[in-house]
Amino acid sequence: MTAGALQRVIRRADGLGREPGERCDLCGVDIPDAHAHLLDERQGNLLCACRACGLLFEREAAGRGHYRLVPDRRVRLSGVPAAELGVPVGLAFFVRGPDGVVLAHYPSPAGATRCEVDPARWERVVEACEPLRSLRPAVEALLVNTVRGADEQWLVPIDECYRLVAVVRGSWKGLSGGREVWPEIDRFFAGLGERGGTRGAHRHRAAAS
Repeated sequence: MTAGALQRVIRRADGLGREPGERCDLCGVDIPDAHAHLLDERQGNLLCACRACGLLFEREAAGRGHYRLVPDRRVRLSGVPAAELGVPVGLAFFVRGPDGVVLAHYPSPAGATRCEVDPARWERVVEACEPLRSLRPAVEALLVNTVRGADEQWLVPIDECYRLVAVVRGSWKGLSGGREVWPEIDRFFAGLGERGGTRGAHRHRAAAS
């Protein structure tokens, strides 16, 4: 994510709104609060895009291996066997790369640490959850939260994961997070379904072990 795009996400996660004069990272025109994002695959950055630039990359092949449009769907899931993924923490998001490798990312006060997920484990989870079969490489993620009794499982755009990382970074205090971080994480998930995209719950049975 570019420094400008990251600061915009952090400001919105803090409830500060947009800065005056925000512009499209591709053509430089003014952009509204609600705007598209593009993933720059060569740099690994998330770019803010105006409507016209976003429309240019709606088709998968339009970016020619350089830009991918971040889709705008948020789907509430239920029954995802997250324990099958073998992650050591309860708050994580999982992104499948264009090469098929799945990385688990753990939001932390230092950003997001990551590790590779065993392919067989990932396939078992996808088999149990039909919506994950359409997960778009690099620009969508499986987001789960089982911390402190939570049961949140979502298919989300990758920019929402950046937003969550910004929430954790901005509210974490001390070694354990302090009193502010967990209410802020709860607030993030409470508002997740209200930020647009496809809504609804998908229920399915866990895969057999």
